[in-house]
Amino acid sequence: QVQLVESGGGSVQAGGSLSLSCAASGSSISIYCMAWFRQTPGKAREGVAGIASGGRNTYYADSVKGRFTISQDNAKKTVNLQMDSLKPEDTAMYYCAVALPWFCTSALRETDFGWWGQGTQVTVST
Repeated sequence: QVQLVESGGGSVQAGGSLSLSCAASGSSISIYCMAWFRQTPGKAREGVAGIASGGRNTYYADSVKGRFTISQDNAKKTVNLQMDSLKPEDTAMYYCAVALPWFCTSALRETDFGWWGQGTQVTVST
């Protein structure tokens, strides 16, 4: 059983940066696929970034590649998402999620992830 708590959301102007953090309790995170998803009202959750193999492998959606960086601290059991050059279209509720390691690909699927945090809001204004 894994419990996840996100933090770090907020409001920023376009071009700015935010850093999200996800604290995990329970099992070690190094053996899982850890990922960030985002969701806007009326739309399905979109996989943004994933990390696996204790942090050795990372995966990004094309929409955030080059702007977002996912990392993890296995000792602290935290997964972070550094978001730079933010755009208004990045506005969404961001969720941390956990899956078995083979589900970490560049095409992260919501249905593959069994544990979720409560979400943190990110708002990017023009």
